[in-house]
Amino acid sequence: MIHHISIGVSDILASGAFYDAILSPLGYIRAFEDLRPGEQHQAIGYGTKVDEDKFTIKERFATDLSPGPGFHLAFSAPTREAVEEWHKRGKEMGGTNRGEPKLWAEFGPNYFAAYLTDPDGWQIEAVYKVV
Repeated sequence: MIHHISIGVSDILASGAFYDAILSPLGYIRAFEDLRPGEQHQAIGYGTKVDEDKFTIKERFATDLSPGPGFHLAFSAPTREAVEEWHKRGKEMGGTNRGEPKLWAEFGPNYFAAYLTDPDGWQIEAVYKVV
């Protein structure tokens, strides 16, 4: 259904470091990059294979980048430990804690997740469905 999703960030290099750190425990790599200093359309894409990005950050010169509180991005995690590492690294890289790693019964008995807000205000989540 969805080929990829892109979000705007205020500093492509800082956001690239943030997403490199938090997405690697989930098994994602920097699959694509277009970094041309001074250009308005710089981008970094993440996925599981080179040149097959599913999530892309794009530098935007704006003051209000993220949408309202009803929107968030959830990344699939391979294990509970990956969710925990994602959350730990996110806080270390300047993300704001919105929910510690745990089973969230309100989303089902097998929903293990953690929540952060990235440095640009995007609400993000890592989730592992326990089976």
